[in-house]
Amino acid sequence: MLVLHGFTGSPVSMRPVADRFVGLGYAVEMPLLPGHGTAVEDMVPTRWADWLEAAASAYAALDARTDKVAVIGLSMGGGLALALAERFTEIVALGLINPLVVAPGAELRQIIGQLLEAGEETAESIGSDIAKEGVTEQGYDATPLRAALSLFEGIDEVEARLGEISCPIRVLTSTQDHVVAPETSDAIVERTSGSVERSYLERSYHVATLDHDADLVLDELERFIATELGVAR
Repeated sequence: MLVLHGFTGSPVSMRPVADRFVGLGYAVEMPLLPGHGTAVEDMVPTRWADWLEAAASAYAALDARTDKVAVIGLSMGGGLALALAERFTEIVALGLINPLVVAPGAELRQIIGQLLEAGEETAESIGSDIAKEGVTEQGYDATPLRAALSLFEGIDEVEARLGEISCPIRVLTSTQDHVVAPETSDAIVERTSGSVERSYLERSYHVATLDHDADLVLDELERFIATELGVAR
């Protein structure tokens, strides 16, 4: 099982997922993506290619010691999971939690460009969008702007190739998400080539793995992955 966290976040947001599957006896890899989990200055020079290659390296390590690999991702981690499925067609299944699959449009990109021209390298954080009081994902308190633009460009490429993905997908979408618009996951349902299951989380915001619906998220992913990997429950 490969588990991938989101943009400006860290494995803390996905720890409940990793712990659940480790407890069930699965082999799990949960990489810290380049530039994350230390200081925001470390993330400023990183780009989509860096995060994708780190995810691909973790996938290769897992694939070398297991017969079947599924990938679970939150937000950007979901976008990376889709990118891996486009690259590695042997991936058995994807579990996606509020995945970033459609990047913001020209207006936001133009605003970011203007901020960069004005000498700004970071902006207000997009992290810890959680309804549950007192819970944070322990991500950065700022967003590196050049890295964000690179993320958008990477997701543009992922979106353009969605039709190449044929493995089964389970999508969990928060109805209130202040980071990724819930309707953008429609693209997965409409444009991937395999079966897609989708359900909605009514009590959680973007980081649903740490929110009110965390147990539901874990239960749904456990059921889906066990089915697709042919694991007895």
